Amino acid sequence: MLTPSKTPPKRRKNEAEKPFWISFADLMTALMVLFLVAMAVALLSVTEGLRQQDDLRVQRDKGISSCLQDIAQMTQEKSLAGVQLRGQTLELGTLAEFPKDSHQLDAQRADFLRDFIPKVLDVARTPACQMWLKRFVLEGYASPEGSYLYNLNLSLARSQRVLCVLLDDASAKAPRQSDRQAVRDMFFVGGSSFNSAILNQPEKSRRVELRLEFKELDPSCSSSGACEALPVKPIPWDDDVKCPLATR
Repeated sequence: MLTPSKTPPKRRKNEAEKPFWISFADLMTALMVLFLVAMAVALLSVTEGLRQQDDLRVQRDKGISSCLQDIAQMTQEKSLAGVQLRGQTLELGTLAEFPKDSHQLDAQRADFLRDFIPKVLDVARTPACQMWLKRFVLEGYASPEGSYLYNLNLSLARSQRVLCVLLDDASAKAPRQSDRQAVRDMFFVGGSSFNSAILNQPEKSRRVELRLEFKELDPSCSSSGACEALPVKPIPWDDDVKCPLATR
């Protein structure tokens, strides 16, 4: 007697697809884990770079503060009475004032500048200053009498006159050559006409001031910590010390 063969049970359609979906889910989980790891590494790299840059900014601020403190302390000498540091500017007071409508300096003021500027340069050569000091700017000023453009030229001539005094090696009190070279490399001149005139005191407006400018962090610095102050290219030395300003 023949017995009917049993028909195998039918497999459900979704049962055949289960291995595929399990494998796909495992793959997505692995990819998500890799993505999270990569994001964590990138975030750590970025935050480390920002931390290093913040540390360098703090280092720069401390260096500039220390440099300015040293210069402020230097101005306390009795021979420098009248000189004071305001912010990043050395105000020279009556020791660097000019006659009306003139860019000439009398012998006393010229000798003062020849003695004073080397003292400033000595401070500038200390590690605290040398790391971040970029340059000095001699800013000339004028009193309100006359036109703006006339006084602009006069104020610029006054700052140029100071450089002529400092670079004149024929003077008996001329700074040593290393100081004159530093003046050539680090001193810039500017003129502000009467934009910063002192109210009701025209004689005090005819002056020069010495402003300190400091280096910024190199904008191309990376998270590797290779941040350095931007270099300053030195100016080649020459022996032409003749002042181009006419006597007035």
